[in-house]
Amino acid sequence: MSDNTIQFLLNDRLVTLNDIDPNTNVLNYLRNHVTKTGTKEGCASGDCGACTVVVAEYVGAELRYKSLNACITLLPSLHGKQLITAEDLQDGDKLHPVQQAMVDFHGSQCGFCTPGFIMSLFALHKNFPDPSQHQTLEALAGNLCRCTGYRAIVDAAAAAKNHGPDQFDRNKSKTIAALGDIQSQTMTQLSSQGQQAYSPTTLAQLCQLMLANPDARLLAGGTDLVLEITQMMKQLGTIVYVGNIPQLQQFEEDSDKFTLGAALPFTEFTPSIAAHYPEFGNMIERIGSLQVRNQGTLGGNVGNASPIGDTPPVLIALDARLNLRRGDDVRNIATEDYFVDYKVTSQQASEFIQSIEIPKPKPNQQLKVYKISKRFDDDISAVLAAFNFTIENDTVTAARIAFGGMAGVPARATACEAALIGKPWTQNTIEAAMAALVNDYTPMSDVRATKEYRMTVAQNLLQKAFIEMTQPQVNTGVVQYA
Repeated sequence: MSDNTIQFLLNDRLVTLNDIDPNTNVLNYLRNHVTKTGTKEGCASGDCGACTVVVAEYVGAELRYKSLNACITLLPSLHGKQLITAEDLQDGDKLHPVQQAMVDFHGSQCGFCTPGFIMSLFALHKNFPDPSQHQTLEALAGNLCRCTGYRAIVDAAAAAKNHGPDQFDRNKSKTIAALGDIQSQTMTQLSSQGQQAYSPTTLAQLCQLMLANPDARLLAGGTDLVLEITQMMKQLGTIVYVGNIPQLQQFEEDSDKFTLGAALPFTEFTPSIAAHYPEFGNMIERIGSLQVRNQGTLGGNVGNASPIGDTPPVLIALDARLNLRRGDDVRNIATEDYFVDYKVTSQQASEFIQSIEIPKPKPNQQLKVYKISKRFDDDISAVLAAFNFTIENDTVTAARIAFGGMAGVPARATACEAALIGKPWTQNTIEAAMAALVNDYTPMSDVRATKEYRMTVAQNLLQKAFIEMTQPQVNTGVVQYA
């Protein structure tokens, strides 16, 4: 295979691409290059789900099905995978069971959003033949419908359960063989009209590429990066796709910590993290839709350096550390030291995040995480609060507190921490710590919240954490509106 070539299966057909702009997203490729127009463009930002497609990956001798937003997925990420669209589900003249269920339960009116719903249901039933209500609602949370209402669609999801083998099951061995032939240890490349993308398969290849191209844009999930193409009409220049490097997809656990590869998608590691930090796991489920979390990565969420990124405050509160690599050199830094100024980090030229180390909880330690947003699911934070307390003998022996949305960077509340550490775990101490927060942050007003609201809600979230920890029988309610 030529170095300037990518290959993937489009349903069951092998596709070889060697002269196409690597900035092309899967949505435009389907609609404009192969005239598969069932996949619709709604928002072009990964919010509405109208463009949902499914990708099958050959992992561990099995096929793993993932729903993705085609609008924020770039072609270079398809190498070695199978791309499935709504047109591919019908088996001869027979509708796929999830399609038939949508017909039987009247789950469509105008039909614009329907292909996206169909593909989300298809992936759901591939992964969970008899899905629970939670699994169903999670699978559909990233798909918007303005006509039908969701009851009929949820009923269709239930009706399609345990539908038995379909053509994808019957062709499984053939698909695995085809994907196995495509996958290799050779770095692939795609270039056209001065735009180029590389897909390295080893850390060594990535290091060499970054040393030679210090201004290259790293692409993992692309759930934020690709918006520069779809929303800002930019070209990314040299792209380095890191999703084919096994070392960046690893999840390791020892007695003291978890080590997560920077390109490991959220859905791959959330269950393991949630088993130790349930509140962190619950918050991750609100970062975006399942389609977004199937692609989005922890390394990308940190490297994006957004002051309203959801995971950095939690990582700071947990005293997580980053492994930054440049060539053969690796340096280990505290997450809080990574953020310097608005969208400015301590990352050096040609350096990249290799992995993130998250300490395991210690005795008497408790993590509380709160996300404040206008919508409960799939929305950007106005304020993200993370409180990591150690309480021993009714005394605060340790506290790490961090907020997002309160400054130009995610940052610790050191004055608030000082007002807590060594003090009795009482209401008076909490009130003093709430007052100290005004010395930690000077929030700004924007479209999501005023500065006054941000400070008030930050203080109230500390009070909320105290009530929930001292009076677990009290239901303080779910804070969701900004």
